[in-house]
Amino acid sequence: MCGIVGIIGKTSVAPQIVEALRRLEYRGYDSAGVATLENGHLDRRRAEGKLRNLETKLSQAPLSGAIGIGHTRWATHGKPNETNAHPHATEKLAVVHNGIIENFRELKTGLEAKGIKFETETDTEVVAQLVTYEMRQGRPPIEAIAVTLPRLRGAFALGFLFSGEDDLLIGARHGAPLALGFGDGEMYLGSDALALAPFTDDITYLEDGDWAILHRTGVDIRDESGQSVRRPRHKIVTGSFMADKGNHRHFMAKEIHEQPEVVGRTLAHYVDFSAGRVALPFDLPFDFKDLKRLSISACGTAYLAGLISKYWFERLARIPVEIDVASEFRYREAPLEPGSLALFVSQSGETADTLASLRYATSEQQHTVSVVNVPTSTMARESAVVASTLAGVEVGVASTKAFTCQLAVLLSLAIAAGRARGTLSAEDEKELVDALIGVPGLMSEAIKREHQIEVLARELSKAKDVLYLGRGTSYPLALEGALKLKEISYIHAEGYAAGELKHGPIALIDETMPVIVIAPHDAVFEKTVSNMQEVAARGGRIILITDEKGALDTGLDTMATIVMPAAHPIVAPIVHSIPIQLLAYHTAVFMGKDVDQPRNLAKSVTVE
Repeated sequence: MCGIVGIIGKTSVAPQIVEALRRLEYRGYDSAGVATLENGHLDRRRAEGKLRNLETKLSQAPLSGAIGIGHTRWATHGKPNETNAHPHATEKLAVVHNGIIENFRELKTGLEAKGIKFETETDTEVVAQLVTYEMRQGRPPIEAIAVTLPRLRGAFALGFLFSGEDDLLIGARHGAPLALGFGDGEMYLGSDALALAPFTDDITYLEDGDWAILHRTGVDIRDESGQSVRRPRHKIVTGSFMADKGNHRHFMAKEIHEQPEVVGRTLAHYVDFSAGRVALPFDLPFDFKDLKRLSISACGTAYLAGLISKYWFERLARIPVEIDVASEFRYREAPLEPGSLALFVSQSGETADTLASLRYATSEQQHTVSVVNVPTSTMARESAVVASTLAGVEVGVASTKAFTCQLAVLLSLAIAAGRARGTLSAEDEKELVDALIGVPGLMSEAIKREHQIEVLARELSKAKDVLYLGRGTSYPLALEGALKLKEISYIHAEGYAAGELKHGPIALIDETMPVIVIAPHDAVFEKTVSNMQEVAARGGRIILITDEKGALDTGLDTMATIVMPAAHPIVAPIVHSIPIQLLAYHTAVFMGKDVDQPRNLAKSVTVE
């Protein structure tokens, strides 16, 4: 979501803050701002839209202060305009905020009753006015923060800069991530270590409920009760955070093309290629054979990775699987038998609803495993087992390489579960591992179809509505294809189980409706072809994604057939992810959309 940066430096910090904010653009935002102390007085520049608009303002009216805070905002309360942009300020302080203050209306009413007037539509201004009110009563900044934080409800991260205090920043974390960086006579505050990577490789992550008092010489971290605490410092390999587009036009294109490499890297972490078996890189505090049920919870694309894995766990390990959208699971109060396994999937490891679901499962005495791409994330730290994906930094908001790396990890876990439960023999395992070993090469072959897909995308860009169909593991992939298309091209798209076509969606079929069918030649291929015939009979424009055998056996005229390399049915969803990603990408590019930062979306969803 929103990006927070704070710096106590030695020279002008505004250019550094803007540089750090640029590294957080992947989160998605609609306005940006910087506040510094100029000769002890607060001054700020804010702009609607992209960072370049803020840079223009700074070039026209520079800020020279050696201490400051910055922010990229993704609107949750109030319109995305300059008035509502952060930092928010009073005569006493400036504040930046990531998250939602759930009780802001109640707090605002109380402040208005005291005669305080508000200038914005945001929940953040309530925080600024609360702390300011306490300071007007004579409390110094640290004490004012100490009495304000317990009054706030919600998931948030905050950064404070105070008038007249040129050696003080305060950061607070309650549900949303916040990291501290240590420099030589300088200190840093950021939404994640990526923002701080150009300045330091010495990082501390605040725990939930922590707040931190930063000075040039160090930091005093306090827990929710106000007691000083020590948190571990981590040495981060700065180069691992560097992100550029290389020879690609967009980060999303680069990340699609990186998939053979990063999926191969991830598989090498989970599979003993020479022995032909899965070798998990961690010990499990449970035995798969003792489990009666597996619960999976995630959001968005990660949920769809989990949905594909439901088929794998049930088919390979014969274990019943329940899967929920995390925002529903956390409030459903599902009965969970103690000692069962709960599995969570998240790229960032900070997704608010998934994190809340993890905490619920922990309270219900579940074994917890989290599949995450950020091993230092909150979910990773709070899970009993961390199953890391090795996708590297994913900048594009629409997930691509993180999704396929999640699939690689989940399939490895499903195979391990099958062996432990005796539902897979050693020969079965070797066959599946051989299929996994071949996936990176098959993905490379799939990418070679890009030119055909790019040409096809020009036609798809003319559509107002698109239908995706699939059966078995291709059904969640159809959902993912529809999600990708609407995320970045803004074309309305829906994914359906192919067998559900005649139960409603068939009413939409006419000669203007593209229907994208994902149908590798597997056990349900003939059933899917029957559904394609129903589409063809009504004039629907079929785009078929299949393999060579499927293309030969279809027997139908299509608008286009994208022929994928033949793959084992179990790994086919990983390979067939490539064309649905490329189709969405090139459609959006042809339409002139902001592919890496689509409107209204954020990379890391740290609020409900």
